Amino acid sequence: MINWTNLDEVKAFQELKDCAKVDLPAVMAGENGAARVKKYSIPMAEGLVYNYAAKAVDDTILEGLKKFAEETQLLDKFALLYNGEVVNTGEKRRVLHQLCRGQLGEAVIADGVDKREFYVKQQTRIAEFARKVHNGEITNADGEKFTTVVQIGIGGSDLGPRAVYLALENWAKKNNTLKMKAAFISNVDPDDAAGVLSNLDVAHSLFVLVSKSGTTLETLTNESFVKDALCNAGLDPAKHMIAVTSETSPLAKNEGYLDAFYMDDYIGGRYSSSSAVGGAVLSLAFGPEVFADFLNGAAETDKLCKEKDVLKNAALLDALIGVYERNVLGYENTAVLPYSQALSRFPAHLQQLDMESNGKSVNRFGEPVNYPTGPIIFGEPGTNGQHSFYQLLHQGTDIVPMQFIGFKNSQIGLDVDIQGSTSQQKLCANVVAQIVAFASGKDDANPNKKFDGGRPSSIIYGDCLTPRTLGALLAHFENKVMFQGFAWNINSFDQEGVQLGKVLAKKVLAHETDGALAAYSELFNI
Repeated sequence: MINWTNLDEVKAFQELKDCAKVDLPAVMAGENGAARVKKYSIPMAEGLVYNYAAKAVDDTILEGLKKFAEETQLLDKFALLYNGEVVNTGEKRRVLHQLCRGQLGEAVIADGVDKREFYVKQQTRIAEFARKVHNGEITNADGEKFTTVVQIGIGGSDLGPRAVYLALENWAKKNNTLKMKAAFISNVDPDDAAGVLSNLDVAHSLFVLVSKSGTTLETLTNESFVKDALCNAGLDPAKHMIAVTSETSPLAKNEGYLDAFYMDDYIGGRYSSSSAVGGAVLSLAFGPEVFADFLNGAAETDKLCKEKDVLKNAALLDALIGVYERNVLGYENTAVLPYSQALSRFPAHLQQLDMESNGKSVNRFGEPVNYPTGPIIFGEPGTNGQHSFYQLLHQGTDIVPMQFIGFKNSQIGLDVDIQGSTSQQKLCANVVAQIVAFASGKDDANPNKKFDGGRPSSIIYGDCLTPRTLGALLAHFENKVMFQGFAWNINSFDQEGVQLGKVLAKKVLAHETDGALAAYSELFNI
């Protein structure tokens, strides 16, 4: 029997609160620190490694986290999810994004169909369409190949696919698999669409409109913007657009699009990069084989998340340490710090993934919780961040746990040797130096130059960022967020917090306002 219990009612959590706190500078000093680096490490999928030596945990706390995971039945709750139970209690829906990349449990039958077969069918249709575009079977009106694909979407329909595209663009160039350049339009701000379109050859551009409902205000507004640009160029928009939507939306089976590919209500936007939402633009940009590798990497991580031993399950342990930091140590934020320029938009995607999922103040039954839930997520790539907000991370009054990501080798392979080391070696030297500096600190008679240390971090590292490692990395964080939501007894799969502003915006545009809303509207002459 599954028990859905609030965090503060879990016996193992109370025991964790009584555990002696770890003196991070002390345990990271000398040979003890070296031993920790070797000991506190978990192999992940696709050659990645999760190292948590610089986290404020020890064997006693890890044993407490094991007990917590068992008492809260986190793996049993994961099994409910991948076997198709209704775990999205707010919207009374299944949560099936993992089915886009593999079958973890029993067949899931919903809406009269096998959902794994449904998702595979959409991937197959997208792959066939992409190949026809690449080989010139599907062309513009003049019989010329499309050279650019443009995604029109917002939120999960933009952040994830954009982050993945940017992460693999240089890899694809190096490996001669960049089939089409990709661009993205998301913000309803007209400067976004205008700026993107001004740099496009619209005659050779294929646009992907992504809206599950087919009614998303920002997306449909930008679609109109794009259609105007096509018409002004003497082009038929219907020959330049495809849709990614639900089978019941007005965009489905619509003559205004070359084709439509389908998703459903069981995949939330922030979890949709491995669905048709990411599949269409990424298959067109890189080829369907690359997207398949991305899915396979994610599938391998999903399989490892079923591991019952907490110390062999990287996503589960990462989640548990995060709960310990949030609810025992009282840390409110987490910084995501990829030492890879390719992951420049990855922190933004993880920000939505985590904060939209676990930014909740009621439990899965709608009852208020009296403990903190999801942390504030922010981040930038290293080494840029070092010259930006690291000052606060090192010497500020708040301790901010950090998640580093790094790779031994660059994607392109071009480098230069200066002062006895290459650029890639300098990059890697910076990330390892930061981990130790944050954890150990430095004493100094000058208070301005004193670093207290005790700033915890973990690092996920691997050989090189590829489609498979990227898929594995993305799935790690998706599953981490899921496990934390279960631990906090909240629903990580709805997002009612984004709806109120949308409703009020419609009232403003319809001139149905009064009070402060009317006054603010007047400031912008609406």
